[in-house]
Amino acid sequence: MKDTVETDERHDERPSGARPFSDPDRTADGQPRARVALVNPTTLWFNTGTLCNIACANCYIESSPTNDRLAYLTEADVVDFLGQIRELGWPIREIGFTGGEPFMNPAIIAMLERALEDGFDVLVLTNAMRPMMRPRVQEGLRRLVERHGARLVIRVSLDHWSETLHDEERGAGAFAATLEGMRWLRDIGATMAVAGRSRWGDSETSMREGFAALFEREGLPIDAMDPARTVIFPEMDATAEVPEITTACWDILGKRPDSVMCASSRMVVRRKGASRPAVLACTLLPDSPEFELGETLAEAAGDVPLNHPHCARFCVLGGASCSG
Repeated sequence: MKDTVETDERHDERPSGARPFSDPDRTADGQPRARVALVNPTTLWFNTGTLCNIACANCYIESSPTNDRLAYLTEADVVDFLGQIRELGWPIREIGFTGGEPFMNPAIIAMLERALEDGFDVLVLTNAMRPMMRPRVQEGLRRLVERHGARLVIRVSLDHWSETLHDEERGAGAFAATLEGMRWLRDIGATMAVAGRSRWGDSETSMREGFAALFEREGLPIDAMDPARTVIFPEMDATAEVPEITTACWDILGKRPDSVMCASSRMVVRRKGASRPAVLACTLLPDSPEFELGETLAEAAGDVPLNHPHCARFCVLGGASCSG
């Protein structure tokens, strides 16, 4: 396999000077690039900001205690976009909150509450560490769990069931701190999920068996065999070569365009210094300006060219989605 998935040897020679993923319409060897239409908008993501309490070794968004390239979203921002969903009549069922660490945003409880009270299911991605354990946040989460039950899902980033490997990614003591947060979520009756990573080369079976043993030992009500409750994400190694996705790839790979994440979701961010939020095609590409589609959901309804290595690595070939 070269830099495109293709069976026709006539396309092996690239045009002089062409680079992979440089043209939104054509691959480096001149084939039509695959595009994905927004056919079933079911999830709207809010990136609450890139600030995080830790700096992971391989964070795709480079979140850290000092990275504020994406500023904090406000409650008013969320309310505005929830109103846009109603105005457009989009069949959004799920509102997702990601970061950075969402529980560092001072407005996070208010934003969760707004989405839940508007009738949406809500998914929050968190490391379940110190920001979530602050008394004000704990009080708010207790209230939301009591009122809304399983419509609020807290998905905890637990990279591996092994403390050693998890801490290799997130720093010494991270595993213990995350488990403390998960025990607290368990005790208040919160619905939890877990997101692991495949970067250490374990088989999916061994990963799930390891998580199952951990969950049983800790008394955590999470099904390790359910892909919706224990997600094993493919690794996004920016240095690894991946093929470009052509229009012919759908048949070659036996996949459908509507199976890719940008067929069903969009993400809202606020860039540092920007007067208004922006809508992106994808949760994975906040720093790629070509995937910024506009300032409103209506402007962001167009097709998305699969013009980034993550499109192939994570979504098409990896078969992953950030949604719940």
